[in-house]
Amino acid sequence: MDTEIRLKRLRFRAWHRGVKEADLMIGGFFDARAATWGEDQIDWFEALLEEQDVDIMAWAMGTQPVPARWEGPMMDDLKTLDFVPVSR
Repeated sequence: MDTEIRLKRLRFRAWHRGVKEADLMIGGFFDARAATWGEDQIDWFEALLEEQDVDIMAWAMGTQPVPARWEGPMMDDLKTLDFVPVSR
């Protein structure tokens, strides 16, 4: 599949999780970082989207330990949460 089409599909899935907080976290992460990803990072993110939102959010916020499968630079980047817009 063409990378551009794949990224468009991933963006849609990242922003349509079903829970507003998950949309902001996962979709915001995608929007902020995907332009720099290579195939390995795209593969990682695509597989991560198969996980439950509550699990992804708990791992990113540090309220649950990250399973070994997801540990690494991408999860470290997701944990920064500096991509989530905050309105005041």
